[in-house]
Amino acid sequence: MTDTLDMTPNPGERLLRYVGDRIAFRLHAGRLLSDGWRVLLRTNLGRAEAAREEILAHRGGQRPFAGVSWRDIPMQRDGDAWLLDLPLTQVGWFRAKAYAVDPDGRQHWPQGHDVGITVQPNGYRTANTVYCAFTRMFGVVRDATDTRNPLLEGQLKALDEHGYTVIPPSGTLRDLARTLPHIMDGLGCRILHLLPVTPTPTTYARFGRFGSPYASQDLTAIDPALVEFDKRTTGVDQFRELAFAVHLRRGRIFLDIVINHTGWGSTLQENRPEWFRRNPEGTFHSPGAWGNTWEDLVELEHQDPELWEYIAECLLTWCRRGVDGFRCDAGYMVPMPAWQYITAKIRQEFPDTVFLLEGLGGAWETTEVLLTEGNLQWAYSELFQNYSGSEVASYLDHCIRASGRVGALVHYSETHDNARLAAKGAAWSLMRNRLSALTSVSGAFGFTCGVEWLATEKIDVHQSRGMNWRAEPNLIGELGPLNRLLADHPAFFDGALLARLSPADSPVLALRRDASDRQDTVIVLVNLDHQHERTVRIAADALADLASPLTDLLSGSSIGFIPEAGEIAITVRAGGSLCLAGNDEPVGLTGESYRRARDQAALAYRALDRVLAVEDIGPCAWQDLAALVDGSPFRFLAALPHLRADAARLGLVSALEQAMRHDDVPAVIEWTGKDLDRVVPIPPGHWLLVRDQSAFSASLDLLDGQRPRVIEATEIDGGWVAAFPPAGHAGDASLTVDRYREEGRRAGGALRYLGERPDLTARTPRSGMALLTNGRGAMARIAVDLGAVRSKYDCLLGANLHPAVPCDRHVLAKRVRCWVVADGFITALAGDNLAAFEAGPPAVWDFVANAGDGRAVEVRLEADLLDGRNTAVLRFSRPANAPRWGRPLPEDAEVRVIVRVDLEDRSFHSETRRSAESESHFVSQINGLADGFVFAPASDRLLRVRAPGGRFHAEPEWCERLPHPVEAERGMTPSGDAYSPGWFELTLHAGGSSTLTAGADGDEAGSDAIASFVDARDADQAAAVHAAGFAEDDAFGRRLARSATAYVARRDDGRTVIAGYPWFLDWGRDSLICARGLLALGMTDEVLGLLTVFGRFEADGTLPNIIHGEDASNRDTSDAPLWYGVVCEDAAALLGAKLYRHNVGGRTIAEVLVGIATGYLNGTPNGICVDPATALVWSPSHFTWMDTNYPAGTPRAGYPIEIQALWIRLLRQLDRLGIAAPGEAWGALAARASEAFSKLFWLEAEGWHADLLIAPRGLGASDAVADRV
Repeated sequence: MTDTLDMTPNPGERLLRYVGDRIAFRLHAGRLLSDGWRVLLRTNLGRAEAAREEILAHRGGQRPFAGVSWRDIPMQRDGDAWLLDLPLTQVGWFRAKAYAVDPDGRQHWPQGHDVGITVQPNGYRTANTVYCAFTRMFGVVRDATDTRNPLLEGQLKALDEHGYTVIPPSGTLRDLARTLPHIMDGLGCRILHLLPVTPTPTTYARFGRFGSPYASQDLTAIDPALVEFDKRTTGVDQFRELAFAVHLRRGRIFLDIVINHTGWGSTLQENRPEWFRRNPEGTFHSPGAWGNTWEDLVELEHQDPELWEYIAECLLTWCRRGVDGFRCDAGYMVPMPAWQYITAKIRQEFPDTVFLLEGLGGAWETTEVLLTEGNLQWAYSELFQNYSGSEVASYLDHCIRASGRVGALVHYSETHDNARLAAKGAAWSLMRNRLSALTSVSGAFGFTCGVEWLATEKIDVHQSRGMNWRAEPNLIGELGPLNRLLADHPAFFDGALLARLSPADSPVLALRRDASDRQDTVIVLVNLDHQHERTVRIAADALADLASPLTDLLSGSSIGFIPEAGEIAITVRAGGSLCLAGNDEPVGLTGESYRRARDQAALAYRALDRVLAVEDIGPCAWQDLAALVDGSPFRFLAALPHLRADAARLGLVSALEQAMRHDDVPAVIEWTGKDLDRVVPIPPGHWLLVRDQSAFSASLDLLDGQRPRVIEATEIDGGWVAAFPPAGHAGDASLTVDRYREEGRRAGGALRYLGERPDLTARTPRSGMALLTNGRGAMARIAVDLGAVRSKYDCLLGANLHPAVPCDRHVLAKRVRCWVVADGFITALAGDNLAAFEAGPPAVWDFVANAGDGRAVEVRLEADLLDGRNTAVLRFSRPANAPRWGRPLPEDAEVRVIVRVDLEDRSFHSETRRSAESESHFVSQINGLADGFVFAPASDRLLRVRAPGGRFHAEPEWCERLPHPVEAERGMTPSGDAYSPGWFELTLHAGGSSTLTAGADGDEAGSDAIASFVDARDADQAAAVHAAGFAEDDAFGRRLARSATAYVARRDDGRTVIAGYPWFLDWGRDSLICARGLLALGMTDEVLGLLTVFGRFEADGTLPNIIHGEDASNRDTSDAPLWYGVVCEDAAALLGAKLYRHNVGGRTIAEVLVGIATGYLNGTPNGICVDPATALVWSPSHFTWMDTNYPAGTPRAGYPIEIQALWIRLLRQLDRLGIAAPGEAWGALAARASEAFSKLFWLEAEGWHADLLIAPRGLGASDAVADRV
């Protein structure tokens, strides 16, 4: 059966593709397979991350789950063949092979090896024009034609012989950066290739006057000779400046790296000599090639994965400095497993990094293996050392085959190791440059600095030679247009079909190039003889589709031809080059338009790869995907959660368009520069779309110990975007955006990825605050770091002194400070020895304190406020079992807790200041007791602090200038003082406890209430959870139920809600909005009490905005009365219609609702009114933003959108209740208001509703101005 299975691509074939391409597999059987057969494709396509993890785990000494990246994908039957079309979404080397499975489960495989697919980064399809720069040469010798000076060399040699080291000035990174307009704008080079910039030898084992950059002394340092001394920046800073300047011009920067060897005395050799190769006699080994030994180098031996890890970290350092790719010097000498490990490590963070292999001197078989299994991408072409017609033809045939199979072979017309082309004349140099460029694949053409100036002095890596800079004549006028031709014309893009037309021994090379879409064709002709005119004969059929005359894209001239005897003869001048096309301008997508569209399609494919298996990403034209992204990347990403795999398999674009029609809340968070100063929350399953007006790269660090992910932005209509997929991670994250513009280059923002359910564990035990309340407005805010204070609102007891309603809290006890004396060793009970904390209530601290000699003692503190009382209870206990760490104390060791309570006597919005008056105030009003003290500053308030069973020691002290950083950062008073009358001494036996209370009630709490405070609170909490009905495993819901009770407070015989601790009391709007949540928690009695309270307050359609004790005169709110109606509707859904008959101060709730609506229609005393023409509600300034005033909050005077929604809902509720209206029927009013709402608030051009119709008092809604901000 195996002999009858034919697979396409052929088994053993190797293919080169790019991210965003697709590949089709086909298996054909010689005979029709019965229905019981299955055909599968076994592959690791789409599993790049898993494949990398396998490599890293295996080489790192771990035991990977072998083959985890491999899987079988079913193929689809099509007659007697089986087909599968897959997208390529990830960079890497992949393998695949189809096979058949018969009904008995036996496998049948086609003969031959797996198909190998090299997938390269999308951004390197075109315009890969390279300028190789030796930074050293951009200094004082840059303009020189010949730098050799025998007289000077003689003088320097004399100094050398006396042991002096003389190193002339070097060009610097900034010198090179100043030439970028010439290199990138003038010459049109997109890639700046730097020879190594690491430190070179100086006094030790230095060859030549400067030393070789390939004799690196440190793999991540910058050679100080390349740095301008300015007292402001480092060498790394100046390298980053260069990288940024390259990226600013939409270019790439490649760095020459040396990982096969270092220079003598390198940092690596001194610290890890065992990583270096040694000769049999024990000496270090120097590498070499072509019969030469490089004596200034010492070779690394790549056997230890620790070395690979070290090198990978070095390369990652350069990537983070802005490097986009690496030239791998002598890379063929480094074994493939090392390259596999290094590239896998780099691509975890920088997946689009390119590795350019220097394979010169090595076998082609080695190069091919490294470009595929080794995961490198490009290699040096050897075209530069092929000259005759037969040599060039033969080598180009090889290049064309190899570049379509394993990776681009970059045609450097001249390298830093070879003689200068211009040494043979300008015509020779121009011809060789045009040959290299016009025969390149994907525009992969490079040359060395000075070629454009016809420099003749050979580069010497141990010296610094001249480049003939600014000389005339030069080749700038020829090389610039040549590079732009490669960048703009489709025949030089990826996928172009190259075919040699000239005979194998012809001195004129003729090459046909057809663009991948076959819409554009060019004919390249190069006369390899730079001294004589030559003629080439081409079969007429090869040009049959091209009409004479053709246009030479190099010169603009027309070239005609007439076939004779089935051939076309074309004569080319000596050293001349032609690039002939049938059209002056290409037909297909060109230049930046093509690259931009390809980038957009690649973004789409990478995003789809995150939500669909590769086999579910069905066929489509990449141009259609690009159009969807260009139109709206936000809508594209928002559609992905709704994309059906079955529909996408059949037609990807139609499935996406269908998914885009969903009107759910989009699962996309957009980040822009406006978000720099805030923490942006990212809900679960949401994409992060980073947007800017300039090109940029974005790095997302999830701060989870994994590598950050770096993405280059994609240009779209109106800016640039980068898309990060949902993280599957809960916690903080950091976003860094490097923007390629002169101002505001680097921006960073904080993100908070939210979990499906909130993380209820404290990230840092010392951080945070315990909030304790008593159900009537009092509070305690105690730092987890016990004794610490960050705000004037922090307190052990902020009493609510009014007996019936919430009022301004009065701070009587600022904080508690505690120490444990364990067998004579004194330790503060604070964050430093906090082992665990539970916020409660009650709040629980577990401390483990030092007891000397490796011993420890554990102390637990439980704290709460008694329900309905202004009393704080602190219970200290010592577990009977051994401490969590440290040795236990002996049974006879004494353990005592020392407690100080620091006092204040102030409203919670003020501060305490030590003065003679305040000192007298405290001292004169404190009366000591055996177990505590009483502080009675006035007839309406007192504080009792007692510790039954303990002892109180009168020893007054002031705590002055306690920092209040929360207030300080808001420009408020930055500190406060507190007074402590003495300290408590509490004895703690193993298994025992001791209690301290601080109460501000007229009577003392009973001993039973104090003893059972923990049990009582636990029972209340359990009842709240039971009423809410949350499941046992719903930790977040149960925590909400327990926490909600802290905000419900008694007001007379009803209930109200504290708008927020520590500042607020009970507010109308906040209480009523919160009530809906209370209903969801089963707190129906509390909500009924709240409706009773606020129903009594209703007058002329108004409710209180804020209530100060018994003062409800502040009624500046247009939404609180309407929210009252919403709560009634929701409560009635649970309690039934009887709710509307509930008595609230002599009226029913239904009558209260009528009073609100009637008040709005008649106009309330505080200015709320209804526009007669539209039935919409006009709201005065600042009636919808709590009590903020302009400019703290926008005024929103006019017709706010949410007020209309609430008003229409109230009218509809009254209509359903059948209550008679005083005028126009409630339903009719609701209909008119709804119609006006739809007509006036919708903004068609923007696609959303206006937030507000801006209008002064008296202006109708129809004449108001929509707020479009």
